[in-house]
Amino acid sequence: MKIAAISGSNANHSYNRMLLEFIARDLKDTDEVDVIDIRKVPMFNENFKGNTPEVVADIDRRVAAADAVIIASPEYNHSITSALKSVVEWLSYELHPLEDKPVLIIGASTHEQGSSRSQVQLRDILISPGVNAHVYQGGEFFMSDVAHIIDEEGNVTDEMSVKFLNKCIDGFKLYAEAINGMVAKKKEAEDK
Repeated sequence: MKIAAISGSNANHSYNRMLLEFIARDLKDTDEVDVIDIRKVPMFNENFKGNTPEVVADIDRRVAAADAVIIASPEYNHSITSALKSVVEWLSYELHPLEDKPVLIIGASTHEQGSSRSQVQLRDILISPGVNAHVYQGGEFFMSDVAHIIDEEGNVTDEMSVKFLNKCIDGFKLYAEAINGMVAKKKEAEDK
């Protein structure tokens, strides 16, 4: 399965980006995971209408080419980052690669609640009109106290966290296959 993995942080040091890179290494034998870095994406602005920045067009192509999307959302002030919100706005204004796309939300945080509140907010954003993603409602993965769980090389060192992460991803891949099958049948019916 081809998975586009979007880090919701534009920080140079991002545990969420490290988590996605860990997933990409862990799944390399069974899946292709394309980790998308959003650090160079400008803040969304309607003044760009008809002139999408190339960095955004590149993300659009990569997400559109994927079978599924994983978004790793940090949590700032009980919310998603402004950088992630901006990316979703870009991908739902003139471009719509998330429409009918299966999406798994995960997240890591240095705080006790992980990214639980940002994940709830992101889920609402992704199912809104204009975005229309199919957000996986199965296992929720949010990693608390991440500074003690991801080491300097980007490895998740807690065995239980790795086991639960793999369980969530396995469930999500089955969900993504089912959603993609339904979307293909829907398009087939529309083309007749």
